[in-house]
Amino acid sequence: MNIFRFLCAALFILFLGSGCGVEKKNEIHLFENEQLSYNFHIRPILSDKCFVCHGPDGNKREAGLRLDIPEEAYAALKESPGKHAIIPNEPSRSEIFLRISSLDPNEMMPPPESNLQLSKEDIEMIKKWIEQGAEYEPHWAFVPPKKSIVPKINNSDWARNEIDFFIASKMNRVGLKPNPEAKSLELLKRISLDITGLPPTIELIKKFDQDNSDQAYGNIIDYLLGQPSYGEKMAVLWMDISRYADSYGYQDDNIRTQWPYRDWVIHSFNKNLPYDQFITWQLAGDLLPNASKEQILATAFNRNHKYTEEGGVIEEEYRIEYILDKTNTFSKGLLGITMECAQCHDHKYDPFSQENYYQLFSFFNNTPEKGYEGDVSQSKPAKTPILWIERNDTDQLLNFVNHQDTSKLMVSVMDELETRRPTYILDRGVYDAPTIEVFPNTPESVFPFPQDFEKNRLGLAKWTVDKKNPLTARVFVNLVWQEIFGKGIVKSTGDFGMQGELPSHPELLDWLAVDFIENGWNIKRLVKQILSSSTYRQSSKIEKQKLDIDPDNTYLARSSRIRLSAENIRDLILESSGLLVKEIGGPSVKPYQPEGLWEAATSGRGELKTYTQDKDEKLYRRGLYTFIKLTSPPPMPIIFDGSNRDQCEVNRGRTNTPLQALVMLNDPLVLEASRVLAQNLNRSTKDSESKIGVAFQRILCRNPQANELKVLTAYFKDELLRFEGNPEIITQLVQVGESPLAEKEITPELAAMMQVVTALYNLEETITKI
Repeated sequence: MNIFRFLCAALFILFLGSGCGVEKKNEIHLFENEQLSYNFHIRPILSDKCFVCHGPDGNKREAGLRLDIPEEAYAALKESPGKHAIIPNEPSRSEIFLRISSLDPNEMMPPPESNLQLSKEDIEMIKKWIEQGAEYEPHWAFVPPKKSIVPKINNSDWARNEIDFFIASKMNRVGLKPNPEAKSLELLKRISLDITGLPPTIELIKKFDQDNSDQAYGNIIDYLLGQPSYGEKMAVLWMDISRYADSYGYQDDNIRTQWPYRDWVIHSFNKNLPYDQFITWQLAGDLLPNASKEQILATAFNRNHKYTEEGGVIEEEYRIEYILDKTNTFSKGLLGITMECAQCHDHKYDPFSQENYYQLFSFFNNTPEKGYEGDVSQSKPAKTPILWIERNDTDQLLNFVNHQDTSKLMVSVMDELETRRPTYILDRGVYDAPTIEVFPNTPESVFPFPQDFEKNRLGLAKWTVDKKNPLTARVFVNLVWQEIFGKGIVKSTGDFGMQGELPSHPELLDWLAVDFIENGWNIKRLVKQILSSSTYRQSSKIEKQKLDIDPDNTYLARSSRIRLSAENIRDLILESSGLLVKEIGGPSVKPYQPEGLWEAATSGRGELKTYTQDKDEKLYRRGLYTFIKLTSPPPMPIIFDGSNRDQCEVNRGRTNTPLQALVMLNDPLVLEASRVLAQNLNRSTKDSESKIGVAFQRILCRNPQANELKVLTAYFKDELLRFEGNPEIITQLVQVGESPLAEKEITPELAAMMQVVTALYNLEETITKI
């Protein structure tokens, strides 16, 4: 078999497994005589088509009409006192219905020039809602979650825990049935990737395959949750949220040392620090009574944003930029709301005024942080305020910080001024245009700030994790769900507001959020709870009927096939080949990357003007530890949809591009891993089928089927004949990467087996969680 034909077939399989589709909102399934909900049926229509002119933003409001508040929607129209926008039960007298159903361009709403248009279904929905009484509801995400009664289902024997009852109830309503359970080794690969980000070892595969006890599945989850690699897997998500990077950004983009914060995040997930404490320490660890260095280190979360070291800047302008970033990261990453829209004006869709924004801003505006501390010639790896970590710290309290020498470490952290710095609403968000003074407060539409809470970041942290806060637990549960199932119960993970997606299973989201709080904000328990469900354990087999009814798998009648994240693809390749260095924490590393990337995007100043590749073990660290330069992020993660860490990110897209295929075929790491695994296989046995079987197990985490083994063996023999006939091309092929290769090992057998392994790495199944 020709190598070109084989790899083309592999690439076809790779792309076949991941279809492209058009983004669309969750479909609403209505049943006869069903009472319409303002939150789930009507508000999305009004928010999309009407609130831009008749919503919360008073500056843009037309005709004085506001449709997001019932009192104003029911009131007499200011321009026509004898008429009302909405008269409950009477659509024929309600101006909103008359206007949206009108064909007269002078009367119809939205007006033709807005390029907004309601569908016939939208109009009928609004008419029916008015007929039913036009009852408004508070926005669902701003109402505290409640544990509803677990629904009854037809197939109760299928359910393993409460999650399954909620999922099966929705399936039953739309005519779906769950898939059978996945095969045991498929499940093992799935949970190993979800918990640790690594494929299971052959030893673990054998152990799980031979354990027929009822506790086997739960035991393997507990084992994996106890591995240090669990904290590394969870930290990838949190590095995106906290916009962690190893450089300052902007033009000169010099080095900084925030990596001890990353070590703390890994440590916190591994020791299962409750989420409420995890958040409190990061927001305000420095303000806790007798704050420890560990709690202060956690506040580096707030300081991971970009810093300028360019000459001639205005210090206050950049200081304001840094506080804006902190405010936006807090609101998006922890609360799942788009507060940044209110930086310049009242929010157009959500009940957040510009005053609300700067009240929240004021919590972060009382730090001694400076907007500018000199240009790149005066650069230092941390900015004021600074936490110094010394050797005795890493030997004792901060023993999780992986620092190998005796030098001191600097980390940018938080501190508080002794006297309050005044905060003003900034006209259009411009740093030098202060208007009205405001004081620390939180949006009342979410949850009023209690009077007994401190008016500083510690009070904000208490407000954030208060049981009355309707967002915090929901948002984190949704993030974990997204990590496991590929998308959240609320698909718009960073937007729980009016323009965000509706939850596909609102009762389940609320049940999980309340349960999470009731069980001490226990993250490992939440992960195990989801992974133990029958919903999670379904096979990913796709049936045409299910695809027709639910193409996006919103109702989870099957397991979704999800391509691994950029970091996990790298980790799988390293682990399966035997190259992975399992050291936890420490400074970021610089693995292979194409020459000239940093040099093409540099000012020519600073330590990072040229890329100096690392050597030895540093080349084989997990993707979490890859050095991120903000102006030139590492290419492989970016090609596989990784975050560039420029700002807070709570979800990543998943694309299919030719560049991804080219990376898997040509990246030095993939080729070196293929060669190293082939070397190890050649040392263990001479039987080609045995070698291919072991490679298959290590990479795909299952035994090959007979026809698969036949194809791969034929390919190996084809390649062996090719290399035996062209020995001069072997050396160039196998001498890739810096791992040792003895001259005597450079043989046709090595080259042929390397080609087989490379082909295995390029299969869709390899880099997909199925």
